[in-house]
Amino acid sequence: MKATINWTGAASFAATSGSGHEVQMDGPPDHGGENRGPRPMEMLLMGMGGCASFDVMSMLSKGRQDVVACRAELVAERADTVPAVFTRIHMRFVVSGNNLKDTHVRRAIKLSVEKYCSASILMEQAGVEVTHEYVVEPVA
Repeated sequence: MKATINWTGAASFAATSGSGHEVQMDGPPDHGGENRGPRPMEMLLMGMGGCASFDVMSMLSKGRQDVVACRAELVAERADTVPAVFTRIHMRFVVSGNNLKDTHVRRAIKLSVEKYCSASILMEQAGVEVTHEYVVEPVA
């Protein structure tokens, strides 16, 4: 896996993945940025949510669950000192579908967060407290 980060002026950077996708990152105005993209630490948090969501949807699909929507909401706390590392991350999954089995959803999320999601495992190994919860919603 590779990534290339190019400075694009002020506090802005273009990140290009090894697969050729580009994301603009930028700092807040009080740090010289122009707010043209997410902060680098936000990218880490979004990556963790994406990693876990990918696992969850893969398992639910294999379990033949009729998922219509899946949303992961992540809230992180950071240290007050430099480096301002993550100290706690809470993931809340909202899964909606037709006749979803609560046990399937619970198991998929638990397996993702605790066994398969490389990002959440990495965070835990770095000392971040990672917690999770979920809500199953029927389709209206």
